[in-house]
Amino acid sequence: MTEYRIDGTCDPAFQSVADAFAQNFETDDELGAAVAVTKDGELVVDLWGGHRDAERQLAWEQDTIVCMMSVGKAVSSLCIHMLADRGQLDLDAPISQIWPAFAQNGKREIPVKWVLSHLSSVPVADAAPRGALYDWNAMTEAIAKQAPLWKPGTTPCYHTATQGFILGEILRNVTGQTLGEFVRNEISRPLRLDYQIGLTPAEEARCATMIPSAGNILSKAQSDADSLLARGWAQLPADEDFNSHRWRACQIPSANGHGNARAIARLYGLLALGGAHDGVRLLSRKAIDRATEEQWKGRDLMSGLTFRLGMGFYLNCPPDRPMGPSARAFGHSGAGGAQSFGDPDNRIGFAYSPNRMHGGIDIGSRAARLIEALYA
Repeated sequence: MTEYRIDGTCDPAFQSVADAFAQNFETDDELGAAVAVTKDGELVVDLWGGHRDAERQLAWEQDTIVCMMSVGKAVSSLCIHMLADRGQLDLDAPISQIWPAFAQNGKREIPVKWVLSHLSSVPVADAAPRGALYDWNAMTEAIAKQAPLWKPGTTPCYHTATQGFILGEILRNVTGQTLGEFVRNEISRPLRLDYQIGLTPAEEARCATMIPSAGNILSKAQSDADSLLARGWAQLPADEDFNSHRWRACQIPSANGHGNARAIARLYGLLALGGAHDGVRLLSRKAIDRATEEQWKGRDLMSGLTFRLGMGFYLNCPPDRPMGPSARAFGHSGAGGAQSFGDPDNRIGFAYSPNRMHGGIDIGSRAARLIEALYA
């Protein structure tokens, strides 16, 4: 059996989560990971274990951070909802009123809310060359030129890379800040969360090494050159293993947020309590209700999976995106197995962050085991 060490704390009432976390190492080839749960805003599970590196020389520490992939889409969407809640942005307004260049090629009337809910029909940026994913201006200029693939508002299609750039450009035009700066200034610092989009050198030094898998959604994009998924990730260099300095340091809000499970569980725990905890309010209850109102349910053209979507958040939709027993649970997964959600009915925040990527486009057996154990 592979040797591993688990550290942290766990309330005895949630021992089943600790047992499931250990089982991931024993039976599911877990390399390194963290899992956290909040109940009524308080951390009841805060566990980490295994190794940061493939050679198993570096232990996963309390301050280890890891790329959580598309978990960042919900964090980016939260920023937009915060602006709307403050009266700085109208989710029903056309993006072109905020970002005039976006009006090109039939996109003048697309509202902000359709990007949040993956209905804007701009899931690709065909004019941007391979490698442009690290170049904010190249990506946003290509997105501005992109013609919608379908009539906007009609076709559910996951905006796998483009959503974060669109939301970030909207936010930059409204606030003058990059999305990564806004996350630091308005979310992570006030709540003391270890989650960032665009790392400093000191933060890079704390990163766990990502171990790509053959079957995750990003690997599939690179292997099937003719697919819509490949067009969605056409700007990702073929040799990117999600550990390069460029991947970690630049801002790719749809995919390269780095943090730990503790931070994201605390964030969702706050949202599950109505948007405020411990003297910090991010959103009003009304704003959370709007963000988590179902916009569509059905088959997503990008992945082929069945989703329920709010505005920027997956809604509980087993078996493809399960989040426990509550139909009101909302959150976001990340390619390779990261999972996060808030459950307002049970006042819970949950997050799981591994470095060995799951080889599939479902949430994977490791995350599923933890979620089942949480509600057992």
